[in-house]
This record gives sequence, C-alpha cells and structure tokens, in this order.
Amino acid sequence: MVPKLPPQSSYNKKTLEVDNLMEGLVSSRITPIRAHYRQQHSLFVPAFSLQLTNKFCRSKVWMMKHPKPFNSVVASVQPLEASTLGRFENTLPSKEVLELWNNADAVCFDVDSTVCVDEGIDELAEFCGAGKAVAEWTARAMGGSVPFEDALAARLSLFKPSLFQVKDFLEKRPPRISPGIDELVKKLKADNANVYLISGGFRQMINPVASILGIPTKNIFANQLLFKSSGEFLGFDANEPTSRSGGKATAVQQIRKAYGYKSLVMIGDGATDLEARKPGGADLFICYGGVQLREAVAAKADWLVLNFKDLINSLK
Repeated sequence: MVPKLPPQSSYNKKTLEVDNLMEGLVSSRITPIRAHYRQQHSLFVPAFSLQLTNKFCRSKVWMMKHPKPFNSVVASVQPLEASTLGRFENTLPSKEVLELWNNADAVCFDVDSTVCVDEGIDELAEFCGAGKAVAEWTARAMGGSVPFEDALAARLSLFKPSLFQVKDFLEKRPPRISPGIDELVKKLKADNANVYLISGGFRQMINPVASILGIPTKNIFANQLLFKSSGEFLGFDANEPTSRSGGKATAVQQIRKAYGYKSLVMIGDGATDLEARKPGGADLFICYGGVQLREAVAAKADWLVLNFKDLINSLK
C-alpha cells in the first residue's frame, strides 16, 4: 500500500515519528524504504497474452481484443542511510568496471525489485489472498537458500491463480517501475546497447513492463503461467530456462552465444542474478539495491548502486 500524507496540521509530528521508526529499522539492519508515487499516463499499450492449455496440448493464445490504456506507476525510493552503505566496499566502481559498463553492447535486467519496485508473484498472491505466505517463500528463494524451481512451485501451489484472476490483476494493478529505469533504458538504446529483461516472474506480467520501456517481446526471458481450457490454473512451463536454479545464467549464455556480444552486463538484486556472472555469461554483475538490499548478494557484486541515476551519469 502507498502511504497517504497526513493533514498539514499533524505533519511535523508524524514526520518525527516516522524518522524515529526509520532510525530503529536501520539500527536493526533492516533496509527501510520510504516511498511515494505519482501516476503517469503511458504512451504504450500493453501487449500481453495469457496462455491457455489443456491436459494434452495448448490451445490458442488469449489476448485482449480491446486493451485499455493504463497508468504506469513510478515509485520514488529514498536512498539508504550512509551508515548502511559503509558496510560495502563496492559502491564506487573501479576503472575496469566502468570500462566494461561503458562498452556494454548488451544489458540484461532483472524485473522484480529492479526494473519494478514490486515482486510480481508476491503482488499477484496478495491480490489472490495469499500474500504473506508467498512473500516468505520469495525471500528464501531470492536469498539463495532454496532451489528456485522448488520455491516457484511452492508459491504457486499456495494460491493457484486462475486465468480470470490474472486478467483481473493485470487490469487493476499497473506496473510500478523504479525511478530512473526508463531514462536508463533510453540512454542504453541510444548508445546502441541491446536491452533484455530476464526474470523468474511471468510473461503475462512482464509484457506490459516491456511495452512501457519499449523493449521488444523477443528480448524477454521469463516464465509462463499455464491454464486449462476452462481457465483453471494448470502450472508453469518447466521448459523455460528461468523456471529453475541457474536459469538466468543459462538465459544470458544463450543470448551471448546467439548474438556474440563482446561485453554483457547483468543488473539485479537477487542470488539468481548474481549467478549470471560466469564464463560464457555476464562479464559484470551490478547489484541494484534501491528496492531490496540483499547483503549477501550486494557484497559479491562488481558494483553496488542504489539509484539508476548513478548508472546513467557514469555513461559517457
């Protein structure tokens, strides 16, 4: 939920209370986030599809015949306290890291808690009434303590979203993109770098995000929800590389092999994103901690950033 500002008469008192709370969170090593939002009318119309399937074969792809323009929500996140950043030694990029970043001809972005401020599956689960239980599984999966495929199957089994629920969710919950990501993607494309979205989330929810940012659907590597012909939840496509542990690394390797990129960068917040930095995969892993700061991942990154402006300003 987006917090509402209190009446002006009680603003100072409320501000003091919030500041005291935030200070306590920092001292407890919990990453605090202050957020507000503003709605922006997008010029893009989401081009997403929901896949229908029965027990033996897949039927036609369902698509919105009359898609409505929607409002994308841009969330603003306040930077973390300096004391929090003091625990990391990689907040300032080395000369080698900057050179790789500036010469990148392909940049792969994680979506949940990176391009978007939410974890998509958590939001869908909350919409379907199982938010808390699913969020706990997500935290374990992103921290690397549970194989991704096990966490994905477990989370979906907790609420089994129907085709109708997914469609309703997409209509009522527009994507909330991270501040600065649209400008960064435009800058990268202007510099002739190809941009990809690589996610353990679902194509049905990522296609609208790609539409907002002007990223072609062929540049999306993500999972796919499957439904029976009646619209009941069936499962997910286990053939997608991102449906299992190490899948993002596999996707990055496939991209690099197919197009022969000389310098490829992976940007994300989770352990599955860090995995992409391996031989034949990403040359550079940039940890984005502007939404979720996962310390074990951030400590191993080549570069830790909390604001996409830092990446924009570092491009020559």
